Amino acid sequence: MTDEINLPDYLVSAGKPISIPYNGAVARVLFGPIAFSRVRQWISSGDFDILHLHEPAIPSISLLACWAAEGPMVGTFHAAAKHQKVIYAIGPILEPAIEKLSARIAVSEAARLTLTSHLETDAVVIPNGIYAKRYANGVAREKWSGNTIGFIGRFEEPRKGLHVLLEALPIITRFAPDVRVLVAGPGDPKDVEESIDPQLRHRFEFLGRISEDDKADFMSSVAIYVAPNTGGESFGIILAEALAGGACVVASDIPAFDSLLGSGKYGALFPSENPTELAKVVIDLLRDENKRVELAKSGKEHAQIFDWDVVAKDIFSIYEMALVGGEKISLSSENRPWNRFLSREGDKD
Repeated sequence: MTDEINLPDYLVSAGKPISIPYNGAVARVLFGPIAFSRVRQWISSGDFDILHLHEPAIPSISLLACWAAEGPMVGTFHAAAKHQKVIYAIGPILEPAIEKLSARIAVSEAARLTLTSHLETDAVVIPNGIYAKRYANGVAREKWSGNTIGFIGRFEEPRKGLHVLLEALPIITRFAPDVRVLVAGPGDPKDVEESIDPQLRHRFEFLGRISEDDKADFMSSVAIYVAPNTGGESFGIILAEALAGGACVVASDIPAFDSLLGSGKYGALFPSENPTELAKVVIDLLRDENKRVELAKSGKEHAQIFDWDVVAKDIFSIYEMALVGGEKISLSSENRPWNRFLSREGDKD
């Protein structure tokens, strides 16, 4: 099939995903009998010691694998939201699958609370990993330096909060007339540019997608990195990368960001969706270089706990716990209705 062309040997295609709105973003989901058949073939031929499934509580390849397999399985849960309608809707068929997991990981306390409130099960918190050393070695570039505010993300997604920064900018420029906003990430800037006050458009620069090396330099260059996200975040990996790169971070006080930044110890916080308060925090930091430097220093030290050298050891300890029984992964012998239906329909492919 065309979706299998030029895949490296360590990747196996389960088919072509579809895009659906999920948790304020767009998720690429693959689910159904054909995918289930491919997952079963993969499990049968893989001779795996353990399966590590990401987000097995939503219709996905991970959930299909959880249904199809038995043996040592670890699930990592990323989503953080007060009301997960999908989980509520399919809760009765999720619970038996989640109970099959040997261990559960949540990437943040916010993700853990989502899991406990929706499925009445718990997890150990292990954060997402980053290559902290790569970001620590970033080199400041003159073109991104000065009184600059950095933003990285899919700026077309409302939950990323660029509109909050746009509303704060007129206030910021009254006290910092030379400030510039550098926006990196995928998307068409045309609509955003049209919403910017014409007198302020020259202060914006859209960089498009940037490489990981460029991102490290970006974080080392900007005076302040702003994450004005309005919700739907379970961790905030871009914040961890910004901290590791030595940026002074300003973020909205959504639960995941508040937790990652130590309630303001490692980065400044402002009330979510409040451009006036965002402006006040940014102005205060632009005026006080010593405060910026100290905040960036403490943040950079804190970011080391997210380095893969640390995170991988924690995950491996979970693997060791899950493998205590000595069994390997095999195809499930369960005869639940959805297993029978998916297997029968998939065999028609």
